[in-house]
Amino acid sequence: MIKEMKPFLKQAWEKAGFQEFTEVQKDTIPLILEGRDVIAESPTGTGKTLAYVLPLLHKIDAGIQNPQVVVLSPTRELVMQIHNEVQKFTEGSNISGASLIGGADIKRQVERLKKHPQVIVGSPGRILELIRMKKLKMHEVKAIVFDEFDQMIKQNMTGFLKDVVKATMRDRQLMFFSATMPTAAEDAARELANEPSVVRIKRSEEASRVKHLYIVGEVREKLDNIRKIIHMDNVKAVAFMNDPFRLDDMAAKLQFRKVAAGVIHSDAKKQERAETLRAFRQGKVQIVLATDVAARGLDIEGLTHVIHLDLPETVDQYIHRSGRTGRMGKEGTVISLVTPNEEKKLLQFAKKLGIEFEKLEIYKGSFVTKKPPAPKKKRPTFTGRKKPR
Repeated sequence: MIKEMKPFLKQAWEKAGFQEFTEVQKDTIPLILEGRDVIAESPTGTGKTLAYVLPLLHKIDAGIQNPQVVVLSPTRELVMQIHNEVQKFTEGSNISGASLIGGADIKRQVERLKKHPQVIVGSPGRILELIRMKKLKMHEVKAIVFDEFDQMIKQNMTGFLKDVVKATMRDRQLMFFSATMPTAAEDAARELANEPSVVRIKRSEEASRVKHLYIVGEVREKLDNIRKIIHMDNVKAVAFMNDPFRLDDMAAKLQFRKVAAGVIHSDAKKQERAETLRAFRQGKVQIVLATDVAARGLDIEGLTHVIHLDLPETVDQYIHRSGRTGRMGKEGTVISLVTPNEEKKLLQFAKKLGIEFEKLEIYKGSFVTKKPPAPKKKRPTFTGRKKPR
């Protein structure tokens, strides 16, 4: 299929070192090329971004100097990640892109739009703001992609999304992508779409090279277990917590134990988050602590481990968190640190996902199925002389 696409896409594909399309790419690319509306559910890390980027870039008319594709995403990190993919795959073409996120200088974004980018990637609120300012022209937009659509519905963005769609011509194409597509999200997508084709990729259909492990212990043992994991060979980990107010305290405790820990807050400034991730990529930080909201859309190359420091509340949470590692068929390890009371709930997740979770312990810096028993203490033998009769 890649051979039938425009030469610049084929060159970028080969340069990236990809061999074959993933299941979601095989199923959705032909539908998008046909102009169909699509609802696609596929596990995190299975190549959803390229599933829409490749066919939409192939369809762009480089001669038209107006936006033709708009990609909406709920987080800054995911916007930048998608924008980077667009830049990578438009190299050697006359197609350009622009990223538009809330919180950034809107005047600079208006200046970017004056350069006539054909691909716009941004957050729904900022894109709608620029449409209403009449700075973002939508009359040539032929396709809108909603990435992480379930999160947009959870964040009550439906009104923004409908208004963005209304700004386009009636013959536009709509695509909805997510790792999980709950009923509420699918219903919202069907309301916007025109006779959509539905693609569902099960985790078992993707050759996953991710190991799912868990360690049972008391709450007080979790920190020490993290320290032991981080000191294993070449570990780059993200650890998830449920309570954002405990992140700094936990990081401080790890730092006290000589673990280089960083934190990603959902309310942190863009520059602070970028600095933490830069330090992580450079190896100055060994582990990043984050909540689900803060880490949504993070794609850190070479991430070896995802650690559930707090047990996820739902299966969907487990899927989204775990998908940060083992992306696009690479190896990865997911470790859940659970108390005896939490073990039952974790095993219910395993049953629902159809994944075998391995129960392990840590012994002398390595994972073992069971620690060897402690050697028995020898009874002291009496070596004194016998008392004379």
